[in-house]
Amino acid sequence: MKSVRHYLQFSDLTPDEYHHLFERTKVLKRRQGAGELHRPLVGKVMSMVFEKHSTRTRASFEAGMAQLGGHAMFLDTKSSQMGRGEPVEDTARVLSRMSDIIMIRTFEQRQVERLAAHSRVPVINGLTNEYHPCQILADIFTYVERHGSIKGKTVAWIGDGNNVCRTWLQAARVLGFKLKVASPLGYELKALDGHHYGSELLELTQDPARAASGADIVTTDVFTSMGYEAEQAARREAFAGYQVTAELMRHAKPDALFMHCLPAHRGEEVAAEVIDGPQSVVWDEAENRMHAQKALIEFLLLGHRED
Repeated sequence: MKSVRHYLQFSDLTPDEYHHLFERTKVLKRRQGAGELHRPLVGKVMSMVFEKHSTRTRASFEAGMAQLGGHAMFLDTKSSQMGRGEPVEDTARVLSRMSDIIMIRTFEQRQVERLAAHSRVPVINGLTNEYHPCQILADIFTYVERHGSIKGKTVAWIGDGNNVCRTWLQAARVLGFKLKVASPLGYELKALDGHHYGSELLELTQDPARAASGADIVTTDVFTSMGYEAEQAARREAFAGYQVTAELMRHAKPDALFMHCLPAHRGEEVAAEVIDGPQSVVWDEAENRMHAQKALIEFLLLGHRED
């Protein structure tokens, strides 16, 4: 029996494997746009386990599996035994006997790791409090399809040092680019993977303009992520001055891209003229979740493909 590969955080794949995924994503996106059928997963089933709400994650995985010829099953805590306290280990043992791949969107990273440890099939992290690897996979592909390799480039993150930001940090280490993070006191980025990130990879500041200076990508997220709603008033006050505005974008390179994982709150973390402006690629990012995840699913189930 061949060993099972999981995708639980960005650092789970090598630079060469990411290069393959980006090239494969281009192929799958082009085929889909041309109306060509590519159905290598006929008869394959994905179990989608949701313990957090979702729009893009559910739609992108479900549509992606359908396009690849497979089927995606939706399970959440309201309509399954998970909501009644079934151990995640038992869920893994059952689902991996009935499906070929599992995607889970949940709270603690430990939950994903426990699921993977007891699964016979690949497990994909669709989001946790700690990491969001599929989002950054799609974001970097969005840069690659417009400007080529991200190696040696600079990404500016403006806002909370959250799961998306933390995944950008992992990506910087794997793919060799610099991450500049501007956060208010108390909301700084904290690495959880045990690696030391030198100044050539990571710069922390409280000044958004300094972070954005010379950046190839400027990106942000909502100031209050899921699960932190009780802190909303305090966060709005703490993040005053951290909105990505047209003035802030002028500190970046002229051809810099603006990214946001969505959903977005115009007038809070980003000005409407930026997210709806010519440098914004947020809708490409959202679409590319589907294409990049198709390449990932294909890779985890079928390995390298050149067809």
